[in-house]
Amino acid sequence: MARLAENDKLQPDWWTKSLAGLILGFTLALGLVGLFAWFGPGGIDADTKVQFNMWMITPIWLLILSFSFLFKTGLRAIGYLGLFNILTYIVLYTFR
Repeated sequence: MARLAENDKLQPDWWTKSLAGLILGFTLALGLVGLFAWFGPGGIDADTKVQFNMWMITPIWLLILSFSFLFKTGLRAIGYLGLFNILTYIVLYTFR
């Protein structure tokens, strides 16, 4: 088995990856649940969807937080999660 070059290894930027997953992951989870709230079944006025939306924020947030450690560097995690946040909120505010 071949050894990975130093550039191909995951960098141990635990602080930046953790902060990216905590802060940007939370805002991304809120945006994704907002998209589901507006465009999901029943629209924004569905009575039973309010509780479901509230409970779905945490699993989505934790999934994003977990996957944030798979980025090569912390700056790459911040960049991609920031980009996904921007795209999510552009779609949310444009089409609602």
